[in-house]
Formats: sequence, C-alpha cells, structure tokens
Amino acid sequence: MYQLKHNFSLKSNNTFGISAIAKHYLTVDSVEDLIQFFRENNAEKNEKRLFLGAGSNLLFVTDFEGIVIHPEMDGIDLISQNEDIAVIEAGAGVVWDYFVDWCVGNGFGGVENLSLIPGNVGAVPVQNIGAYGIEAESVIAEVKGIDMDTLESKSFNHDECKFGYRTSVFKELLKERFMVTSVVFHLSKHPEFHLEYGALEAEVSKLGGQTLQNIRKAVISIRKSKLPDPSKVGNAGSFFKNPVVSEAVGRALKNSYPDIPVYPAGPGLVKLAAGWLIENAGWKGRSVGKSAVHDKQALVIINKGGATGEEIFELSGMVVKDVLQKFNIELEREVLVIGN
Repeated sequence: MYQLKHNFSLKSNNTFGISAIAKHYLTVDSVEDLIQFFRENNAEKNEKRLFLGAGSNLLFVTDFEGIVIHPEMDGIDLISQNEDIAVIEAGAGVVWDYFVDWCVGNGFGGVENLSLIPGNVGAVPVQNIGAYGIEAESVIAEVKGIDMDTLESKSFNHDECKFGYRTSVFKELLKERFMVTSVVFHLSKHPEFHLEYGALEAEVSKLGGQTLQNIRKAVISIRKSKLPDPSKVGNAGSFFKNPVVSEAVGRALKNSYPDIPVYPAGPGLVKLAAGWLIENAGWKGRSVGKSAVHDKQALVIINKGGATGEEIFELSGMVVKDVLQKFNIELEREVLVIGN
C-alpha cells in the first residue's frame, strides 16, 4: 500500500532533528504500489525527488519543494547457500543494524564491522557505507530498484554499481532517478576477520577472541563510547569523509605531525583521519550557537537543540576553512546537504 501526505514535517525523519517541510511525502511498501501510484499521479511524477530512509546521513538546509519517497519494503530472505556462501536479499526498509544482527546470529560474516551504523538497507549501496576497514561494496552482489523516469524495474550487478569511497552510481549519475527497493548480499560462512582498524583487535581480545558475535559486540561498544545516540543528540554520524591523498602528501604530513593517523588507500594513495585533522585544528568540543563539534569524536557535528540546518552547515564550513588553512587539506562533507 502507499500513503501520500502534503506539507509534511520531516523533523522526526532526519537524525539531526531539523525542522523541514516536504511539499509531498509518500510512503510505499511494495514495488507494485510504487509503480501504481506514479502511473496514476503524473503531477507528482514530475516533481523533484528525494529518496529518504532513516534520514541518518543528510542535512536539511531548507524545506524540500518536491516529493519525498520513503521506501518501506521489508523482509530478509535467504535466497541460496552452499558450503561457503550465503546469498541474502533484504528490503530497502529494513533497519541496517537489525540486518547485521540477523546475519551475525545466523553465522554469516562480512557485515559485522558495520554494526550500529544508523540507517536502512536501501541507503547502504547508495552511500557505500563503511567502518573499521570494511566497506559495504565488499559484500553487495546486486542492487534492485525502480527507474523513476520510466517506472521500470532494474537491477545492477556489483560492477555496474560503480562503488567508490562513500559513493556509487546511485549517489552520482542516478541520483533522484533510481530508487533502491532491495539489496542482494553475498556473505561468508568462513569469514576472514578484519581487526586492523583502531582499537578493534584489543576490544575483541577482551571479549574472548575472534568470533562474529565478539566483533559485533566490540564494534558496538567502541561506537557507543565515541558517538552520540541520534535519538538523544541530533547528529548524522561522520559529517566529513576521511581525505584520500597521495603518499607524498601523507609522508609530508607525517613528517610535520608524527602522530597523524595514515592508512593505505590503494596504489600511491593514503587515507587521513578527518577527525584528527578537525581536532588538531582546534574544533573538538567547540560550539557555535546551537550546533557543535562533538567533544568525544571531532568527526561528528551535533545539534545541541533547536539548531537550524543553515547553522549546522555554516559550522561545517568554518571547520573546512580552518583545516584547509592549517593542513592544506580540504575536507569533503559526507552528509547529503539538501537545499544548498
């Protein structure tokens, strides 16, 4: 079924808690109903579109003068399996951490490092979410959805998704055109564990050793210790991408700042820790009006209560300016900014 509302408040539909209004707001729980609605409502079909899941990776700077589509396709299905691989399809409306918990509970590995990341399954391939050395693209086999221009069902195999660091074809070329309805994952029954990032290995060791359950528990523990709960403090998790630079730039920074974290990022490239750059530019814990840089994790910007999207965006601009001035590194926002 579907439901259409007009002049709909999105305050409860974004984790920053920004008071924004959608001209139209459509919820839909099946592909068939989505197609039926737009075949019967040509006016809405031609509106500017925004596909909105849990609203955990965006910032509304203005109201949205178009149609917000909220997919509620549910269900997790084990499509097939053999001795090594389980093929699982999850609906776009499934809460991501529920999916991770389901996979770990069934002994399927590959997503345990991505525990407690807020959001729904539908946003996972769009953003190519990642944490603790793992990115979603490593387990995504196929993405299914609707081409909103033609109202035809389409699917993309892994290579066609054109995954990159926190991006994909759905975030770039097909933005506002392709709506994800389900994602097919290939998960391992004999996973290789990845514990190289941060304090993960030490935390897993404290819990008794390397198992899927212990890795999930360790990731959750670390995230809870550093990141504010969006249900209590408005935020969108990591506000900025970790910059990827040449090895030469990385070496130069390491020479000047020996404690700067630097990670391999492919041939000739390294990844820098944006949180470290922000903290060492003097922004950790600083407030501007009703917005602030989090005092435990400088990569996170928070709404202290009543901040507007413009205020949060302006604060992020100040951070970008100061990091650029001090380190000659230009930070890129990870969150999707709506209306700027």
